[in-house]
Amino acid sequence: MTRLLKCGDLMPGCDFEARAETDEELLEMAAKHAQEVHRVEVTPELAKQVKEAIRLE
Repeated sequence: MTRLLKCGDLMPGCDFEARAETDEELLEMAAKHAQEVHRVEVTPELAKQVKEAIRLE
């Protein structure tokens, strides 16, 4: 199953969506987006929130 992450679930107003086959791939994409767009460093707490926001399609 494909995994989906909607950034807006964590950062209201952001329409970025990422899809990947594994959680690890999705976390890499989310970390890159967070750093480049939101200027946010991914902390262990943020990584936990991202993992909890991942949905299966």
